[in-house]
Amino acid sequence: MPTVLALETSCDETAVAVVRDRHVLSNVVSSQITIHQQYGGVVPEVASRQHLETMNWAIAQALQDSGLQWSGIDGVAATCAPGLVGALLVGLTAAKTLAMVHQKPFLGMHHLEGHIYASYLSEPDLQPPFLCLLVSGGHTSLIYVKDCGQYETLGATRDDAAGEAFDKVARLMQLGYPGGPVIDRLAQDGNPNAFALPEGQISLPGGGYHPYDSSFSGLKTAMLRLVQTLQKDTNVLPVADLSASFQAAVAKALTKRAIACALDYGLSTITIGGGVAANSGLRQHLQQAAAAKNLRVLFPPLKFCTDNAAMIACAAADHLSRGHVSLLTLGVQSRMELSDVMQLYGDVTQLYGDRP
Repeated sequence: MPTVLALETSCDETAVAVVRDRHVLSNVVSSQITIHQQYGGVVPEVASRQHLETMNWAIAQALQDSGLQWSGIDGVAATCAPGLVGALLVGLTAAKTLAMVHQKPFLGMHHLEGHIYASYLSEPDLQPPFLCLLVSGGHTSLIYVKDCGQYETLGATRDDAAGEAFDKVARLMQLGYPGGPVIDRLAQDGNPNAFALPEGQISLPGGGYHPYDSSFSGLKTAMLRLVQTLQKDTNVLPVADLSASFQAAVAKALTKRAIACALDYGLSTITIGGGVAANSGLRQHLQQAAAAKNLRVLFPPLKFCTDNAAMIACAAADHLSRGHVSLLTLGVQSRMELSDVMQLYGDVTQLYGDRP
């Protein structure tokens, strides 16, 4: 496969990586978590300005770590959708500039496709079809991966994403931002059966419930009422038990739907992508349930669960090997369905003539 340098700036990580043959040659990630913690969440304008300040250093460092010169790079890619518009523009503009200066093909990438490809980085022999459970701060989806650029969303959240629910519940218990890591840490010392919490279900018009769609707003409301009740009775919240119970409820709901979906569609492999893929409760529940059904579950290494450019470069290399490239007039989109990913590309000869 081609060697690709990719940029990822969809939210609050400035990331640049070089990937060849699904092997990471360099992976630079500059996180903005400490900057946004004081605000309790990501501030788009602040994130964009921080990307501007960090981008040149990240590009230089990634190229240096790879041990390559520009002559060894076959293409340049950047996330163009979905994400924060200002943040996306920083990465996309930088990538286009690099592509023009060094006369390399340019590829605009879909952020969620990158999360799907994170599993390829640890399992380079992985081949479709398989099911991907994508769980992050902004997305919770069950995706049927048919081939490069060919995806069908079989299930999704109807309200909060799983990662968003973690952040909101953590804020409710005054645990700070981001919520996922701190809840996971506290849950290790808590009782997951301490509090009975509801499983969010989506009713169907003809009766019954949707087998793959999820909902976390009811669980979030249940946690709010539980915390309010406990605060009336005691001055100290049992945060460990609350964290463990909440985490178990989310993990069980996601596991139930992922297993059912894989079995119904005859898919023997489930991959996990997104920041919530790092959650220990989800990993434990899903691995145990999958083993009981003879299903294979692949979790990417923790460093590839959260936003990074290596996963973007991996996806871009696959597209480039198939002749998929993007116009330099491509813009950014805050929202874009994964099923529309091929709209980002055209035929390499039409866009770039005979130049490789």
